[in-house]
Amino acid sequence: MPAIQNMNIQTTDPSANIPATVSPQILLLLSVATGVSVASLYYSQPMLGTLGSELQANERLTGLVPTLTQLGYALGILLLAPLGDRFDRRSIILIKSMLLALALIVSGIAPGIDALLLASLAVGIAATVTQDLVPAAATLAPASHRGRIVGMVMTGLLLGILLSRVVSGFIAQWFGWRTVFLAAAVAVALIGVSLWRGLPRFAPTTQASYGALMGSMLTLLRKHSALRRAMLAQGLLAVGFSAFWSMLAVMLHHQFDLGSAAAGSFGLVGAAGALAAPFAGRIADKHGAESVTRLSAAVAAASFALMFLLPWLPQHAKLALLLVSALGFDFGVQASLVAHQTIIYGIEPDARSRLNALYITGVFVGMSSGAALGGVAMSHWGWTGVVALATAASCAALAVRMIRR
Repeated sequence: MPAIQNMNIQTTDPSANIPATVSPQILLLLSVATGVSVASLYYSQPMLGTLGSELQANERLTGLVPTLTQLGYALGILLLAPLGDRFDRRSIILIKSMLLALALIVSGIAPGIDALLLASLAVGIAATVTQDLVPAAATLAPASHRGRIVGMVMTGLLLGILLSRVVSGFIAQWFGWRTVFLAAAVAVALIGVSLWRGLPRFAPTTQASYGALMGSMLTLLRKHSALRRAMLAQGLLAVGFSAFWSMLAVMLHHQFDLGSAAAGSFGLVGAAGALAAPFAGRIADKHGAESVTRLSAAVAAASFALMFLLPWLPQHAKLALLLVSALGFDFGVQASLVAHQTIIYGIEPDARSRLNALYITGVFVGMSSGAALGGVAMSHWGWTGVVALATAASCAALAVRMIRR
C-alpha cells in the first residue's frame, strides 16, 4: 500500500475528530460495508463447477480459487491490518475498498484461470478492509456501548459470510458467474464512496515504523493474557464450527442423498444465528463480556452434543435436529466472537488494529484446523467423529473461559 506512505500523519489524541456517539446512519453504513466486503471471500465457492468448465480448468486449479482468496485474506490480516494504528484508518478503508472493487472487476473479466487465480489472491488481501471497519466501529463507540455497537457491525459481517453463497449461487445460475463478480465490484465501489462521505478521520495512535509495528504484535501477545485466552477460546470454537460446515455437504449427500443446494440452505439457519451478535453485545455491556463468553461456549457445546442423538431418530427428525443444532451453535459461536472482541478492544485502545489482527489470526487458525481435522474425523469415524470433535473443542473453549487467571 505505497500510497499510504505520502499521507500527512497526525499525532493528535485518538479521539480527535470522532463524535461522542455513533449515529444510526454511520452504524448502518459500517454494518453494510463489513458484510459486502467480507462476502467477496465466498462468492466463488458455489460457482466453481461453472467457471471451471467455462475457463477449461480442472478441479485442482478451480479449487485454488477459494484457497488463494483465503490465503490472501490471512496474509492481509497479518501484514496490513496493524497499519490501522499507524495511519488514518479512514484512508486505509477507502484505499482497500477501491482495490477490492478493482480485484473483483479483474475476476469478472478474467480471460483464463491464471488471471482469475491472481485476482482471487488480490480479492483476499483487499477484503481485509473488514478488519479495519470493525476496529473503526469500536473506536467510534463510547465505552459503555462498545459491545452493542461492535455486535451490530459483526452482524453485518456474519450475514455477509452466511448469505454470500446463496446470493452468488442464484445470480450465477441466472446471469452467469462473471456477473457475480462485476455486481460485487459495483456494490463495493458504492460502499466505498459512502464511507468516504460518511466516516470521520481517525488520528493515528502510534508513530512506530512498520517493522516496529509488526514486532510490537509479539509484545502484545506476551503482555496480555486476556488476548491469549480470547484467541485460544475462540480458536477452539472455530474448530467445531469449521468442521461442521466443511463436512455437512458430504454427510447430507451420503446419509440423505441431498445435493449442495440443501447444504447451502443451512446457511440461512446460520444467518439466524448471526442475530446473536447485537444481543451478545448488549449483555456484555450490561453484565460483562466474561459471562457472555462462558454462556456462549456452553450453548455451542450443548448444541453440538445434541447431534449424538441422530442415530436413534427417524430420517425426518434427523434433519430437524440438524437445523436446531446449527442454529444453536451458530448463536453460541457468534455471541462468543463479539464478546471476545469487546474484551480485546478494551485492553489497549492505542493498539486496537494490532490486537484485532492477532485475534482474527487465531480464529483463522482454528477455522483452518477445523476443516482439516473434520475431514480426518469424517474419513475415520463418520459424522459421529465430526460431532465428537466439535463437542470436545467447544468444551475445551468453555474450560479456557472457566479457568481463573
